[in-house]
Amino acid sequence: MAVRRAVVFPGQGSAGGEFSGTVREAVERAVGDGEVPYQLAVFARSVQLLGELRETGVEPDVVAGHSLGEYAAAYAAGSLGLEDGVRLVAERDRLMNEASEENPGGMVALIGAEPRDVAEAARTVGEGGGVVVAANFNTPRQTVISGDPAAVEAVAGRVRGKAVKLEVAGAFHSPLMAEAAGGMEYLLSGAEFEDPQIPMISAMDGAVLATAEDVLTALRRQMLSPVRWVAVVERLADLGVEEVVEAGDDGTLVRMLRDFKDLGLTGRRAKEVLA
Repeated sequence: MAVRRAVVFPGQGSAGGEFSGTVREAVERAVGDGEVPYQLAVFARSVQLLGELRETGVEPDVVAGHSLGEYAAAYAAGSLGLEDGVRLVAERDRLMNEASEENPGGMVALIGAEPRDVAEAARTVGEGGGVVVAANFNTPRQTVISGDPAAVEAVAGRVRGKAVKLEVAGAFHSPLMAEAAGGMEYLLSGAEFEDPQIPMISAMDGAVLATAEDVLTALRRQMLSPVRWVAVVERLADLGVEEVVEAGDDGTLVRMLRDFKDLGLTGRRAKEVLA
């Protein structure tokens, strides 16, 4: 089968949106009919958009997710059920918020800096006692650092490029999330996973996840591992993907494709495909 279309799912920083039907019912069973936790709203919106795409005959040949988006990707691949996905993401939101309150931190995107320079600056500052890591390798021109505020500021001051503070609740994909990661590992051990029915690409390293154990391992490790989105996009190109559809409203992952012009990938938001 030719691999032509990828559907990708955004993570924190994306806006949640409307969802209904079986998705709404699953969410209400998990958290009631009150305010929906932020991460769950993002997950539910992604699943809703995926369903709408499939209803119009738009099927993914391969899927991937950025951080939180890996849960939606696992669902799309047929590896994770909706009920388990909703429950896990709701708990992920709770655990990460608790970790952020106990260990306050932040994230800053460095635009135009060399990824290796960012990683080296983070390592140097970290060796000096600050908690900071290169957390997201989003594009060849955009690397995100995460950690305690002073250490993040120190790294930003050591490298060239524009620093943009991200509107997120904490220092995700950093050691400050260790307690939350431990909680998620326990919860994941109680969830059921199936072998993916379509390929899923790991955001940790761009590897193809082919078994239930592969997907479980990726989700266990993701909270403390960097998001290597560059590796994901390069893998999609290697597989022959021509079109990337983002199952999210903001179009963040589609915009990132501008930094991968040499790979020849086109990108559209789900809303554009459905219009």
